[in-house]
Formats: sequence, C-alpha cells, structure tokens
Amino acid sequence: MKRKQIYNPTSNEHVNDRQIFGGNPTGIFELNNIKYQWAYNLWEMMLNNTWFPKEVDMTRDAVDYKYLTEMEKTAYDKALSQLIFMDSLQTNNLMDNVNPYVTAPEINLILVRQSFEEALHSQSYAVMVDSISQNSEEIYDLWRKDMMLKTKNDSIAARYDELANDPSESAFVKACFANQILEGIYFYSGFTYIYTLARSGKMLGSAQMIRFIQRDEVTHLVLFQNIINTLRRERSDLFTEELIEEVYDMFRKAVELETAWGKYITQGQILGLTNEIVEQYIQYLADQRLSAVGLKPLYNVTHPIKWVDDFSKFNDQKTNFFEGTVTNYSKGSLSFDDF
Repeated sequence: MKRKQIYNPTSNEHVNDRQIFGGNPTGIFELNNIKYQWAYNLWEMMLNNTWFPKEVDMTRDAVDYKYLTEMEKTAYDKALSQLIFMDSLQTNNLMDNVNPYVTAPEINLILVRQSFEEALHSQSYAVMVDSISQNSEEIYDLWRKDMMLKTKNDSIAARYDELANDPSESAFVKACFANQILEGIYFYSGFTYIYTLARSGKMLGSAQMIRFIQRDEVTHLVLFQNIINTLRRERSDLFTEELIEEVYDMFRKAVELETAWGKYITQGQILGLTNEIVEQYIQYLADQRLSAVGLKPLYNVTHPIKWVDDFSKFNDQKTNFFEGTVTNYSKGSLSFDDF
C-alpha cells in the first residue's frame, strides 16, 4: 500500500471511483462532489462543536484538589497522565500514520480536524495540570516512574507501530480497529473516575473539561466505525476469518488492559467503582463497539453504572457518550442518524 501523492495532476479519478485507501486522487479537495456523505456531515458537526479550554473555569478545582484524599489525588494524577499520553499519541498517529494512506478527500478533511482536536485536548490537560500542580513535570513524567502506566502506553503504541512498519491493506484495517478501541475503550477509565469525583461535588471544572473532550472523542469513534463499515461493504475481501479473529483478540486484550488499569487507579477504594463494576463496564463498552461494526459481542453484559451518562451530558442535548450515539449537539444541528 502506497502513500498518496500530495499533487497528482495526471489523475482522472471520478468522484464515484474514490476509495478510502488505494485510490488515485488529484490532491485537490473537491468538496462540491462527495462520495462519502457521512464524512462531510461529520466534518460539519465537528466544526459546529468548536470549543476552547479557557472556556472552562478551573478556579474551584485548585481548591478541591487540596482537599482530595491521597488516594483520590493519586488516581487523578494517574488518570490525567494517561489521558495526556493518548491524545499526544493520537495527534501524531493520525497525521503521520493514517492520513497519508487515505485517498478520499472528505475523509482527509476529518482526519485533519480530528488531529487538531487531539492537540486541543493536550492543551486542555495542560490547563488542568496548571490548576492543580505547581510542578507540572510530576504528572507529565509519571509514565517514566509508574510501570503500570508505561505498560499500557507501550501496548497502545505497539498497535500503531504495526501499520508504520507494515503499510499493508490488512494492517490499515487493523489500525482502524485500533483507533476504534482507543477512542471507544481506552479513554473511559480516566473519564469515569473524574465523573465519579464530580458526582461527589469535587473537581467540577475537570469534569466539564472532560465533557468537552469526550464529546469530541465520540465523533472520532464514529469516524472510525464508519470507515470500518464502509470498508466492509467496499472491500469485503479484506475481512477474512483470520482478520476477524485478530480483531476479537485485539478487543479481548484491550478489555484486559483497560480493566487492569481501571482497577489499578481506583484500588477498589473509590465510592461507586468496585473492581467488579470496572470490569463489567469495560466489557460493556467493548460489546457496544463490536456491535457498531457488525460483529458479535463477546461478553453480553449490561451497563453497570448508567449514572455516569448523566455526567457526560450537556443540558441541551440528548447524548449517550458511552454508547457513541448522539441525537443533538449543543452547538450543532446535525444528528448521528445522518451517518
């Protein structure tokens, strides 16, 4: 599989001939003619939901953090450190690893926007760190000292390295599933812990920041689920029994990794987040993600902490971030029914 040409004047590719990868685009973003309408709809939704970290008031969090228990502080720091890593990784991964092989301009458009949003999330975490710590390096360098955190980081990055080292069609498909897992599973222990603090009236600024971040992550999740579903229709030959089994193995390992991480940061000492609930919740998320791309669920469990959904909602929208479905966005007018 070759990287697309930045400028390809000899191309005569018609809009109906566009492909997610392996196409022959001119390099010109001709957006009056669209093949993947769901992609352009998603692009407009992402634009309509533009926000900036400084919109969130973190003043009270600086006070709240001082009165957290040592266990709560440690869990907050670890959760934040891991979120910082994933958005940093994803910013580079999209531009350096995924977008160069995508040959549909309407999808290139979204990947550029997603990369911007991941960078914006990094700025958001910097605002959060500044509000609670006089020594920001403590949180940014935590992965060097905490081997559980480093193990999770290494495992996630290894999946992306596979495409970098082997730019094949099957590797690209697996990279799409890896992105779906990152956006739809790996962020959620950290998000949920911060919402748990907010449920107790603590770190409300952090929870609001996470709401904005998670709203973005849902569109990223929907992007890769749509890419996967489109490829299943257009390139069904790639979805062999062997590849599907590899995908299931990716999900099993992701559930194992995220469950271990969730238990590690909460230590069974955070009200409302027992080890059993953490495990069932991650399993539930995995089943939702599998079902969204036409695969059978692995665990067949119910949502164990539905109260978390309330903390992910904006007042003027009907959103279930944890299932990846949205009927209205606070700034946008589009519905995910359009995808």
